[in-house]
Amino acid sequence: MRVLRVVAEGPVTSFRYPHFMQGVQPTFEMPPPATIYGHICSALGEWFEPAGVQFAIHFSYRKRFDDIEHTHVLTPSTGRLESTRLPKVLEGTVQPFKRALLFRPRLVLYLNKPEWAEHFLSPKYAVVLGRSQDLFTYTSVDVVDLVQSDRAYLEHTLLPYDYIRRTAKGVSVLMPRFIDYRNRRYPTFERYIILHRRVSSRDMVRYQEAEGLFWIDTSSPQIHNEHLGLVFHSWVDGNGAEQMA
Repeated sequence: MRVLRVVAEGPVTSFRYPHFMQGVQPTFEMPPPATIYGHICSALGEWFEPAGVQFAIHFSYRKRFDDIEHTHVLTPSTGRLESTRLPKVLEGTVQPFKRALLFRPRLVLYLNKPEWAEHFLSPKYAVVLGRSQDLFTYTSVDVVDLVQSDRAYLEHTLLPYDYIRRTAKGVSVLMPRFIDYRNRRYPTFERYIILHRRVSSRDMVRYQEAEGLFWIDTSSPQIHNEHLGLVFHSWVDGNGAEQMA
């Protein structure tokens, strides 16, 4: 199967939890699918129809640390103005908060759209991942052929939640799956497994024959006669994870 493989690297990034407003801003340790969708749109220069488009990721970083940021909270002044023609005066306070950051992040993005390669070679907008100031650089854009194998290892990736019954590794998390910008930014959420530690397919429980096959990138490092396995996801189809044919 032929896919597009894009490697993006940057100095720092952060993927905020959507329900935290003040005081502290934790980060997901993996870009949510909704973030990946927005990232692709910035390269294309427009929203794309997500149905039928599938992706897999390999995401790593060197270190997680906390930084101190601040917000300015403004309120109307209670003081008396000398003239009613003067604009209203605002009073403000500075409120510091702690933000978690990921140092030296690296994203390898696989897409079942090899024809989009030219868009990533010449992206329409600035390449960012996470916050608008988290600038990235595409260090590699190429088209590769994946093959299927019953031997693979998984690491630094996002897995569908039902993988919890196949391996006890990873951390379960609720993530933004898709934000419908055509429908007042309506969000949908999905449960996933964030997996950083390497897991071999030999150590996974298999309930069905199809669960024993993985798409692998044969150009990835080979460890114990296994290559990197890829699990593809979608934004709107099925339950968030699709078996590509």
